[in-house]
Order: sequence, then C-alpha cells, then structure tokens
Amino acid sequence: MPATLRQLRERRKSVSETMKITRAMELIAASRVTRAQQRARASVPYNEELVQAVSTLASHCDAVHPLTSEPPQSLRAAVLVVSADRGLAGAYNTNVIRTAEGLLTTLRADGKEVDLYTCGRKAKDYFDYRGVPLAHSWLGFSERPHYEHAKQIGEALIEEFLLETPKGGVDELHIVFTRFRSLVSQQTQIVRLLPLLVVEGENEPGASDGAGPHFEEQYEFEPDAATVLDRLLPLYVINQIRFALTESAASELAARQQAMHSATDNAKQLIDSLTRDANQARQAEITQEINEIVGGAGALTDGQDE
Repeated sequence: MPATLRQLRERRKSVSETMKITRAMELIAASRVTRAQQRARASVPYNEELVQAVSTLASHCDAVHPLTSEPPQSLRAAVLVVSADRGLAGAYNTNVIRTAEGLLTTLRADGKEVDLYTCGRKAKDYFDYRGVPLAHSWLGFSERPHYEHAKQIGEALIEEFLLETPKGGVDELHIVFTRFRSLVSQQTQIVRLLPLLVVEGENEPGASDGAGPHFEEQYEFEPDAATVLDRLLPLYVINQIRFALTESAASELAARQQAMHSATDNAKQLIDSLTRDANQARQAEITQEINEIVGGAGALTDGQDE
C-alpha cells in the first residue's frame, strides 16, 4: 500500500532530524581525530629512542631476561583486544573483534589455553554476550587514552607473564588493535608483545620493533647493561601498549567520521527521494480533488437540466 502524504512528510522530518545528529557527530569526530593524530605523532620520537636503547641493550647484553626468554613449550597465551567504548564507527569494532576471534581460534587449535583481556566496552559486551570469560577489562578511555591507562594495563599483563604457567601465568602475550594509516585507511593488526623479540628494522610495535642502524656508541650503561635492561623492558612494553591505544583512538575517530559522513550523505539522498514522493502524492491528491470538484459540478448541472 503506497504511503500517504502525511506519512511521507513525517518520515522526511524524522530523517532530517537524524541527519542533523549524524552531521554533528561527524564534525565532533573530525575535530577530535586531528588531536588524536597529533598525539600519536608526538609520541614517535620517544618511541624511536626507546626502541633504539632496547635494541642496543638486547644485542650487547648476555643476561637472560624473563621478558625476552622463549619458553621451551608455550601452553598458555593472553590476548588483549583494543576496541571502542562506543559504536557508530562503521566496521571499526567489527574488524577488531573478527580478527581477535581468528587469533583465538588459531591459538586454541595449537593446544594453548587463552586468557582474554579487553580494552573498550564493545569488545567486552561482545564476548560477555557469547559467554566467553574475560580475565580483565578496561573501559572509559578509548577515545583519549593516557599513559596511566597504558601503565595500568601493562603492569597487569607483565605480572601475569612473569607468573609461572602452573600458577596461572602465560607464556606469550598478543595484542589486537587498529593501526591508523590515514583518515580513510585503518588496518587491524596482531602483534605478539611478549616474549619480546627486539631486532633491527622498521619501527613497529611488538616483535618487529627496530632501531635502524647501530647506535651503541650513543649509550653508556650504568651500573651495567643487565640492570638497565631489567628497568627498561617494562617501560618498553608499556610504551608499546600506549602506542596501540593511541593508534586505536585515532582509528576509532577516523572511522566514526567516515561512518557519520556516509550516514549524512545517505540521509540527504533519502530526504530528496521522500520529497519527490511527497510531491507526487500531493499532485495526486490535488488531481483527485479537482476531479471530484469537476464531477460534483457536472452532477449538479445535470440535475438542474432535468
């Protein structure tokens, strides 16, 4: 049954109000993503220097550190999933959760038990709804993470990693997050964060972090390299978690801006379509009214003639 003129007008008004909301959310996300991108870029120099120092220490220190030691057999793994606290961000949360599920399936297929950690309400709600137990979750700062948040997460994960496996510890730690490439491109990544494998190469979080060329002549380690490495590695892990949080925050805001922009465009097209339908319905009503008036006038004329 075709919609009436009143129904079309009500739908158009409703879509118009929704378009105002999506437009406002798009503008808010656009203003916040710029700051998030600046924060991510501002952390790069510190991250590069820290990676250089850790790489130099790892290559010139003979001491065995628990954060860099590969277990003879990995039996238990921890996975940290970084998602958003809010929706309306397109496929951002879906991509992160889908990637995390694939990692969980792979780890369990290898015979490993998995402890799941989440950062962001969307991942927590998803796994809670499906009855997947969570070791811990952190909420409320997905759009604007601070170093204190990364430190809290990092200390909890390092503590579990240093714990013996029979006592509930884990042998490896993976993090699933979204890397910010540009305003129109965000890439979901999986990084094995622990045990650390620090090599020279590109500056990526986790296993493939590098320091570029040799920089050992820039450092003097006091009291000794082993002590410095013991103090520096936890800072390194926390910094990589902070890197993942800031990248995910920028990616979330960029995805929300794109999603709200698309929603605004779709609302405009729907309003145009409803306007055309309303005009056609109004024309049909006017035509019907004219026909009724003409028909009534003709009936009155025929009655008078008789």
